[in-house]
Amino acid sequence: MTGTYTLKVLTDFASAHTLSGYPGACARMHGHNWKVEVEVAAGALDELGMAVDFKTLRETTREVTDRLDHRYLNELPPFDRHNPTAENIAAYLYRELAGRLNSDRIRIAAVTLWETDRACVRYTEEPS
Repeated sequence: MTGTYTLKVLTDFASAHTLSGYPGACARMHGHNWKVEVEVAAGALDELGMAVDFKTLRETTREVTDRLDHRYLNELPPFDRHNPTAENIAAYLYRELAGRLNSDRIRIAAVTLWETDRACVRYTEEPS
C-alpha cells in the first residue's frame, strides 16, 4: 500500500463583495474576514524528507490571497464576470494555487474557504 502525505496551511484575508441577484442582505456590499485552508497531497518525499516546504506553501498561498486582500472582489477578474460567492472564490484559489504548486510530486488536494467561524466551503478536483 502506498501512503499519502497531506499538508495543510492556513492564512486569511479581508475583502468586500456583493452577490448579484441574491434575494437578501448579501446583495448589498458587505465584507468578510476570510480564512483559507490549503491542503496539499504528496505520495513521495524529497531528499530532505519533505513533501514540500511549509514556507513555500505559505508564501505561495499568501501571493494569491494578497491579490484579494482589502479589495472589492466584484471589480477583480474573474469576479467581475462571476458572482464572488464563497464557492467561486474557493474554486478560484484552488486553480490559482494548483497552477503554481502542482508538480510530479505534489498537488493541491483541496481549498477550504471559511466565510465565518461557522460556515465554509471545501473545493477539490479529481486528479487527472
